[in-house]
Amino acid sequence: MRTERVLIMGAAGRDFHDFNVVYRNAPGVEVVAFTATQIPGIADRRYPAALAGDRYPEGIPIRPEEELESLVRDLEVDTVVFAYSDVSHEQVMHAASRALAAGADFKLLGPNATLLESTRPVVSVCAVRTGCGKSQTSRHVASLLEAQGLKVAVVRHPMPYGDLVAQRCQRYETYADLDRHQTTIEEREEYEPHLDAGRLVFAGVDYEDILRAAEAEADVVLWDGGNNDLPFYRPDLAIVVADPLRPGHELRYHPGEANLRSADVIVINKVDSATAEALKQVRASIAAVNPRAAIVEARSSLALEGGEIRGRSVAVVEDGPTLTHGGMTYGAGVVAAKRFGAAEVVDPRPYATGELAETLAKY
Repeated sequence: MRTERVLIMGAAGRDFHDFNVVYRNAPGVEVVAFTATQIPGIADRRYPAALAGDRYPEGIPIRPEEELESLVRDLEVDTVVFAYSDVSHEQVMHAASRALAAGADFKLLGPNATLLESTRPVVSVCAVRTGCGKSQTSRHVASLLEAQGLKVAVVRHPMPYGDLVAQRCQRYETYADLDRHQTTIEEREEYEPHLDAGRLVFAGVDYEDILRAAEAEADVVLWDGGNNDLPFYRPDLAIVVADPLRPGHELRYHPGEANLRSADVIVINKVDSATAEALKQVRASIAAVNPRAAIVEARSSLALEGGEIRGRSVAVVEDGPTLTHGGMTYGAGVVAAKRFGAAEVVDPRPYATGELAETLAKY
């Protein structure tokens, strides 16, 4: 029987997990390439042999997604697996159409194939879009568990942009660990509040190794999701955050809609910033697809640290993913500037150079 040749479309996260869990040791299947998108600088490298296993002594090439059609043709790909998140349903089907037009099958892997089982209780915090407020929700849930005397290990969705072998299983307890693992600003933004609260944080590339390490040190594993991806671990309690500043998105993005449909608890966040009509639309979406879910409505509270800004001109530094593939035109920084009385938000575009200018032009 001919070996099935697979290409995985990804963004340095779900794609590696799907490979590790489903394909690394699968008989009769060869993963011939990954493609990469969304995150700058992650294409044109290889998934290393040390992670790919004995069947891949030279590792696996990672190519830009723009090359999809030529890769399907040149590598004789049978199946294209879509493995990244926070994309519209239409964009998923555009990817499918490209794969089909090139002659390959198109596939999405589901939870039964990709969820890892834990020996500890697992609480997952996911969302319908990036930028809904998962991080603050995760921190609050962790504090509630700790108030019951439980030790919580936080496992973050992958952000493996550096040396993949060195990032296989990362454990963070102190700020020195942040330096040792050469974490990015994006990672520090997520990890530091947990470390400040005295919590262990785990992340990396091989999420089975990470799970076993977290289980050894905690009573409860908290999956702190990224983008709007599905969890990597089977949750005993699935919490999903929805955003009424983007009403309707909860049913139009992948895999956010799947998260909404499978949630045990849905947190409608930012109710202090949303209109009554937007809140009504989100509630209607929940009632239509997941009426059994418990609904919690929450404010996304803002606090100003470091001085008064009333009457002043301010430069706002927003959360990158929320405003790029998250599709928001503003975030918490702009809301805070208005709420705390800034006279104006400075337009950064005339002053930006290099990659910052390119990013502002693109988004």
